[in-house]
Amino acid sequence: MAKGRCLCGAVSYELDGPFSAMVHCHCSMCRKHHGTGFATFVAGPLAGFRLTSGDDRLVRYRSSPNGERSFCSVCGSAGPTVMPEHGIAAVPAAGLEGDLGIKPQCHLFVGSKAPWDTIADELPQFDAYPPGFAAEGVPRPVVTPRAGITEGSCLCGEIGYEITGAPARMMNCHCSRCRLGRAAAHATNAFYKLDEFRWVRGAALVVEYKVPDARFHAAAFCSRCGGKVPKTSPERGIVIVPAGSLDTDPGMCAQGHIFVANKAPWFDITGSLPQFPGMPPA
Repeated sequence: MAKGRCLCGAVSYELDGPFSAMVHCHCSMCRKHHGTGFATFVAGPLAGFRLTSGDDRLVRYRSSPNGERSFCSVCGSAGPTVMPEHGIAAVPAAGLEGDLGIKPQCHLFVGSKAPWDTIADELPQFDAYPPGFAAEGVPRPVVTPRAGITEGSCLCGEIGYEITGAPARMMNCHCSRCRLGRAAAHATNAFYKLDEFRWVRGAALVVEYKVPDARFHAAAFCSRCGGKVPKTSPERGIVIVPAGSLDTDPGMCAQGHIFVANKAPWFDITGSLPQFPGMPPA
């Protein structure tokens, strides 16, 4: 049995094994809901799933005619998805504690992969679902790039923003707060100057959650769909943009992995990007 929770702890759940699959999904809906390059799910028998707290805090958003996503209304962490038609529960692996006894087996929807995301491992890759899976992908809108402007939005599209200028840096963060808040193997964040950023719609739908014992760490998300959105930091003059919320190419890829001392035990870092146990040297 594995226990899981959201960032604030309001929502908790359990999933009994044996786990039948662990997959990385790069579809645009997963990227927007989790705010990073891909989401990682563990599948287990539906009979072994239990929501142990927070049903009143869990918002369920229908992201497609056949799909529903959940998230915590307090902190925005993506939650479990039950699939009665398949007899399974799909749980964000990053929300589960400890070594799960299973490793990622493949990448799904790499045909929808973000242009700034590089797959560096040797796992099998599928443009959409793997052969034999009785489901089809959902068409998603494509944003035409505009010169000098980077655009982004939440999953439902009610929140939109735009940025002028280039990111100062872009990093993959493996700290436990990022993993729980994004319900993903790591967050990928782009950092911009605050005066280069503006909301173009839906700012009233943005919910912010500040981790009580953190100096700066906070999450921002859409109250309607749970999609991760930028967090402005006026005291530092920056905006932290969840790269998964981007609709157009920022012109930069991740420059390194930080807080790798806290990485998930089931996730292997591959590729040549520099790795830092905590924050990189100034």
